[in-house]
Amino acid sequence: MSGLMTLGMRGMLAATAALNVTGHNIANANVKGYSRQETEVETSQGQFTGTGFFGKGVNVVNVKRAHDEFLTMQAAAAKSLRSMDEARTGQLQQLEQVFPPGSKGLGYAMGEFLNSMVDLANTPADASARQVVLARAADVADRFKAAADRINVLQEGVNSDLENSAATVTTLAARVADLNNQIAGYNGLDQQPNDLLDQRDRLISEISEIIEVTTLKASDGSVGVFIAGGQRLVLGAESATLGVVADPADASRSAMTLSSQGETLVLGESSFTGGSIAGLLNFQNHDLVEGRNQLGQMAMAYASRVNETQALGVDLRDPPGAGAPLFSIGAPAAQANANNAKDGTGNYIASLQLTVTDATLLQASDYELQPDGSGSPGQYTLKRLSDGLTRNVVDGQEIDGFRIDVGSPDLEPGDRFLLQPVGAAAGGMARILDDVDGIAAASPVTATMNVANTGTASVALLKVVDAGIDPQLTAAINFTSDTGGYNWELRDRDTGAVISSGTGVWEPGEPIALNGFELDLNGVPVSGDSLEVAKTLFPASNNGNALAMAALRDERFVGRYERADGSVADGDTATDAYAATMADIGVRVQGAQASTEISTAAAAQTELTLTSKTGVNLDEEASRLIQYQQAYQAAAKVLQVAQSVFDTMLQLGA
Repeated sequence: MSGLMTLGMRGMLAATAALNVTGHNIANANVKGYSRQETEVETSQGQFTGTGFFGKGVNVVNVKRAHDEFLTMQAAAAKSLRSMDEARTGQLQQLEQVFPPGSKGLGYAMGEFLNSMVDLANTPADASARQVVLARAADVADRFKAAADRINVLQEGVNSDLENSAATVTTLAARVADLNNQIAGYNGLDQQPNDLLDQRDRLISEISEIIEVTTLKASDGSVGVFIAGGQRLVLGAESATLGVVADPADASRSAMTLSSQGETLVLGESSFTGGSIAGLLNFQNHDLVEGRNQLGQMAMAYASRVNETQALGVDLRDPPGAGAPLFSIGAPAAQANANNAKDGTGNYIASLQLTVTDATLLQASDYELQPDGSGSPGQYTLKRLSDGLTRNVVDGQEIDGFRIDVGSPDLEPGDRFLLQPVGAAAGGMARILDDVDGIAAASPVTATMNVANTGTASVALLKVVDAGIDPQLTAAINFTSDTGGYNWELRDRDTGAVISSGTGVWEPGEPIALNGFELDLNGVPVSGDSLEVAKTLFPASNNGNALAMAALRDERFVGRYERADGSVADGDTATDAYAATMADIGVRVQGAQASTEISTAAAAQTELTLTSKTGVNLDEEASRLIQYQQAYQAAAKVLQVAQSVFDTMLQLGA
């Protein structure tokens, strides 16, 4: 009788435990990170009687959670990659909006300004046409500055996102450390704290979405969490602090730090291979920098060429003079690395200055300058960061359109400077000419064909190309053959004295270059034809420089570069350069979106695999609930029968 009672009691206890666990599973089915729990039972030792052993049912020995360490880490890694791609894609989509197509874009504004010069060339003295030119110039400058401001806002947003992410990681790491401490306290028991383990796994998974982690389980049940190639974030019950500081190379950008036990380590971008922080750093240090430099390259080349052409013309002020600049532009910058050598007052020992020498040769890149290691003063290594091209340079050398001048004293060993020839150009762009009479639409010289000429030659374009032109010199050109041969003289316009003379051969399609001007001809001259290039006497009726300004539409002056043989290759026109920038950003966005789609699908698949192994299946739990209810009822029935038999025996005994 006692064996029957024991069997019933044990059956009810086992069924109750199983029902509790099943109910716990059902209640937590939708809780993120919850792992399914199951009771582990073993056969209870039977009771010996004279007629044999009678079973006593089962004992509940453990409540175990469904857990797969490999799948858990695989899912965390997939989430980390997805978060990295999503973070970069989101930022790139915002950067794409800085370079809109159509009439809202910079390319349209630059083209409209140069087109307004065509209208001005038709009526060079018209005040309304001149006012339109100034309005178009202001629109160009405003759009460049607005684009630069939006890029700065994106950088500020990245800085803020990194700070928030670092604070979140620090908080989560502290909670993991606290859970480690609690879990270690149960280490000596046979039962595992399943809910605490789930909480810890969930927190580590959340951390991995922000920054990729690796884990290492300790003998006491705690888990070490490591980031950035093995740096300790959590070890036992202690956690480190993730922080954000100004990048040592560029104070406008952010760098990550890890602080623990009074020591702070700056983490390089290459240390981050997953998580939203990796995506933000990738965008900040590459996509955003290159977008800013492409914008700055266009701004610097465009403003400089317009100002140069403006300076070659004659305005309508009284007295007429060379054209004043239309645009101001942001200056090139050289930033000392925060780790460079300093004097006793905290100032950097070495300094240097950048000077733009030819804006059309500037490349869309930052540069890193450091001593070449030879120990010789004035010898440096210059790395172009956009493509990694490294060259040896000396103090005062001109390269890629700018000159490097190192102050005294020289750079110390280990010093580094970040050179930004175009980075700040667009942000400092503004229209600075407000007087309509200040527009230099007239050329300082005018070409006149001799009316007695018999050939078909006529003036196509007279363009001043050198600010050193002397309008006081009159150029007389006399053709001596039907094949283009000519004699030329430069005479003082007041005295008629010959200052210089020579000969040349005109080739179709090639200009005649003298005294700082280039003269293009239509038709063909013959022997005996002549022409004269003399000072412009009536600037109000001359449109030579307005035509030269309009011709900038087709000039490929953005991003010219020097070949290995010393020759200079053409770049892009202003509108083509903008189109190329839009295309570059667009390709980046498409590539990032494709990566995001792939990583999102991979993360979903790994999560599905993990859930199928460790998650709660409500249908399965429902069937188990019925099973355990029936087991409980059966055990209760055994007790009921035993009680009835016991009562009957008592009655018979009475």
